[in-house]
Amino acid sequence: MKRAAFVTGFSIISSLVVIGQDASDTLPKRQEMPQILVVGYKDKLLSKVPGSVSVLRFKEIQQLAPVSGNDILRRVPGLNVVDEEGAGLRINIGVRGLDPDRSRNLLVLEDGIPVALNPYGEPELYFTPVIDKVRSIEVLKGSGQVQFGPQTIGGVVNLITADPPAEERTELRVKGGQGGFFSSYASYGNTVGNMGFNVSYLRKQADNIGPTWFRINDLSAKLRFQLSEKSSVGMKLGIYDELSNSTYVGITQAMYDAGGFDYVRLAPDDRLPVRRYNLSVTHSYQFNPNVQLQTTAFAYTTTRNWQRQDFSASSTAANQTGVIWGDPSVAGGALYMLNSNGHRNRQFEVMGVEPRLTVKGKIANRDNKINAGIRYLYEKAKEQFVIGKKASATAGDMRDNEIRSGHALSAYVQDELAITSRFSLNAGVRLESFQYNRRILRGRFPVNGATVVADTNVLAKGNVLAVIPGGGFNFVLNESLNLFGGLHRGFAPPRTKDAITSTGFAIDLDAESSWNYEVGLRFSHLQWLSGELTFFAMNFDNQIIPISQSSGNSNATGLANGGKTAHTGVEGSIQADFGKAFDWEHSLTVGTNFTYVKSRYAADRYITSGSDKINVRDNKLPYAPAFIWNGTVGFETKKGMGIRFYANYVGEQFSDELNTVNPSSNGRIGKIDSRLIVDGTAYYQVSKKLSFNISAKNLGDKRYIASRRPEGIKVGMPSFVTAGIELSL
Repeated sequence: MKRAAFVTGFSIISSLVVIGQDASDTLPKRQEMPQILVVGYKDKLLSKVPGSVSVLRFKEIQQLAPVSGNDILRRVPGLNVVDEEGAGLRINIGVRGLDPDRSRNLLVLEDGIPVALNPYGEPELYFTPVIDKVRSIEVLKGSGQVQFGPQTIGGVVNLITADPPAEERTELRVKGGQGGFFSSYASYGNTVGNMGFNVSYLRKQADNIGPTWFRINDLSAKLRFQLSEKSSVGMKLGIYDELSNSTYVGITQAMYDAGGFDYVRLAPDDRLPVRRYNLSVTHSYQFNPNVQLQTTAFAYTTTRNWQRQDFSASSTAANQTGVIWGDPSVAGGALYMLNSNGHRNRQFEVMGVEPRLTVKGKIANRDNKINAGIRYLYEKAKEQFVIGKKASATAGDMRDNEIRSGHALSAYVQDELAITSRFSLNAGVRLESFQYNRRILRGRFPVNGATVVADTNVLAKGNVLAVIPGGGFNFVLNESLNLFGGLHRGFAPPRTKDAITSTGFAIDLDAESSWNYEVGLRFSHLQWLSGELTFFAMNFDNQIIPISQSSGNSNATGLANGGKTAHTGVEGSIQADFGKAFDWEHSLTVGTNFTYVKSRYAADRYITSGSDKINVRDNKLPYAPAFIWNGTVGFETKKGMGIRFYANYVGEQFSDELNTVNPSSNGRIGKIDSRLIVDGTAYYQVSKKLSFNISAKNLGDKRYIASRRPEGIKVGMPSFVTAGIELSL
């Protein structure tokens, strides 16, 4: 059965497998939402996918019993997932050695809808769909990304939620755990006449996951109307509301070495509320069996107002509260909390429309398919910085106020031609045009050697135009082996607030561009053994590097030109079901995958360190471990009882361009040691309607540094146990 992903202006393309087709016996029959049929490839060999693809189905997600999306996505080869606060509220994913900061180099979608604040001007992931409502996940890292945009560098992750069922269906999933952790998901759906619908509500909260507490409410609905045999309309609506004590401040190296500070709430008054509204409507019309037009309109708003307490590493700092964390006898080893805060208030709007046309036919008596589309997208960001005069102040004096907006027009065409019954080619090109501006209404300006806060009305504009080609091939060697490969141009536009300074001047910040190459082999044997081996390379003309607070730089903000970099490596995965292989009545599954990547600066680049200038050419890129490995072993009886163990190894990495080994006193610079984390789950599928599970994360209670960003060390999540029940009627 074809998976019905909800298609929007950032629709999944014809080279990506929709996860959840024949996903699990536990999934109900469902109505297909209007979509461009970008897959329909049901063979396990994925013989028409010209690139590296990972698919995670509903049953796999259930068996892992994840606390957050990080638990799932770190199992995907090629992805380096960095924890920020333990709860996975904001994912940080690096792809094949790219910097994971705020997942800037990754296009993340929910049911085909982008989830970034502003897809062009501010692609950070301050909102991440909650894993508890996700049915399946698809990850594309190879050829074919040119049909997405604007990000075509790292990859695409699509998180798919439940579609309307074909018949009445009620689901309830409840999970609880340590530290006041609680998650409840309820949904009801049905099809009545020509209308199908599914409504769901999620409540998720915790009092203590590491140092973090949070409250999440998520309400969403999908509707489908079959207007005629040829025409249908789909609609999705959603409201997401979050409040947490997320913070940037981390512990110093002295605090980490001393122990006892791992999960202390250093800034207890910090607050991050996130509110998101989204709406999308898709109309599909089938002119005939060979021609289909699908038009999608979407809009969403995100409000992200962040209140954070000020602090200093200096014992002589003014306006101290008297709260001191760490060891004042060690230079830079203590944090002095200040009686003031900053409110980083931001509101984002996005809307777009995209018609997409699919035409099937023949060229020289060979099957041919053309996909073409054009999209208009408008985005707007309003930002204010407010200075609070107490650590817990909820209001204050406005220091900065600005509006950033942009208009993007993109178009693409891709042709897929079957040269023979076993060999196919595809080639495509994408055009991206983005015009943006930044209007400063209040800001800081230099006057006679001093900085003055003043009202103003400064407007600066910029634009970027790019042509993004790509192509790939598939060669079915036999029923078990498939050879694939491709290359495409990686592209990402410059962030608006980095391309135009806070004083209204356009600076020379280039677009990010690369050439991405990939060749691989997929195999599938007798339904019990499958795997993939992929060699890849990404050569950047200019890689944009983060220098923002979120990336751990306290002296500057934004992004900068990083120059030429090179990423070369190999990914491999293999999964075996020995129960099927030997016709056992029980199931014994074993799986493993790995990523090896060498990410380095490929040209001269000089970094000032004290009075010296150091060339970092051939140095490793920050937060780019050379080796990542995942292993899984599971046993399940024919009566539905099962147990699984998961291992995740991440190699050592550096936090700065100089590849500094010895840690700085504030903890932000230094080598991050390798670590091996083991999780375990046990479950019992009583019937198709009822199941139980228990999960333990970090079984060995391994203590490790997850990140030295944004402002100090973040310690990885400790051992954590949850238990849950799932009921469907």
